[in-house]
Amino acid sequence: MRKLASIQRIIALEPIEGADNILKAKVLGWELVTKKDEFAVGDLCIYCEVDSLLPDKPEFEFLKSKSFRIKTIRLRGQISQGICFPLSFLPENFEIEEGADCTDVLGIIKYEPQIPANLVGIMKGGFPSFIPKTDETRVQILQNVLAKYKGEACYIAEKLDGSSATYYIRDGVFGVCSRNLEIEEDNENTYWKVAKVLNIEEKLRSLNGNYALQGELVGEGVQYNKMKMKGNTVFFFNLFKIDTFEYVSYADFMQLMKALELPTVPVLNDNFILPNSITDLVEMSKIKSTIQPAMWAEGIVIRLLNEKLDKTLLRDLGGHGRISFKVINPEFLLKFNE
Repeated sequence: MRKLASIQRIIALEPIEGADNILKAKVLGWELVTKKDEFAVGDLCIYCEVDSLLPDKPEFEFLKSKSFRIKTIRLRGQISQGICFPLSFLPENFEIEEGADCTDVLGIIKYEPQIPANLVGIMKGGFPSFIPKTDETRVQILQNVLAKYKGEACYIAEKLDGSSATYYIRDGVFGVCSRNLEIEEDNENTYWKVAKVLNIEEKLRSLNGNYALQGELVGEGVQYNKMKMKGNTVFFFNLFKIDTFEYVSYADFMQLMKALELPTVPVLNDNFILPNSITDLVEMSKIKSTIQPAMWAEGIVIRLLNEKLDKTLLRDLGGHGRISFKVINPEFLLKFNE
């Protein structure tokens, strides 16, 4: 589970040109703005990530005009992602330990946009336990991963702003899933409409095994269709072997998608050497979309060319251990007030 609020250390504080009362702070791999003299380098604080939805309590009253939601903002030219609070905001009996998750104790939840009716569908059940969800961890909390895998060959794909879609075939049964649920067959549901247009069931059956295809559903009625696309489609990024619980390698995935005539997310670089620099990767994410060049891309996703699961990094990588993460473009977040 994502730690929306946790105890973290102030790594650095720097002045902001033309600003006397605020400083640029660094927490984990995040940069944010804090008040001058509120913290010192080395101090522990409560750090809340973007997408945190804080409770309506007196200590957070100053955020009421922003509906208590933490977004990416720009102050005096400095991009700020997240917010820091003093440890005094925690209950007296809370054990102070760097990295401790304090999301629940503070009553913080994740902001989730309202899901339109064309995507909700009729729930068949929860997301299948035999397939990993597509949630990617943000690079800003993955310094351990970068340090360990620096120099490894990776590929970079554009991260598309849409809704996660999973299609699977298992023991002869075809299934359609949104990010968190399996959905009953429904001719009005966009996930099912796309499945039929792309002939996904037949194509999965042609693989003669138990597989799951995962991608990003985009277009009309999805995330406000920021790329102004006509209709709907899915751009795929994973093919998962259910029986062996492993992902198909990048090379095999691309070959199969070509053979099945299914669209993939845009690949920007298929021989990228991973650096040990969060700052450099964030800068790399500031690109325009290859699908809609007039728009900012949401960001990039980076994965090893040769699939690998690292059990020593399960906590860092969201519990799945796959060397795969996202770098969200801050300009995209600013543009769309996220």
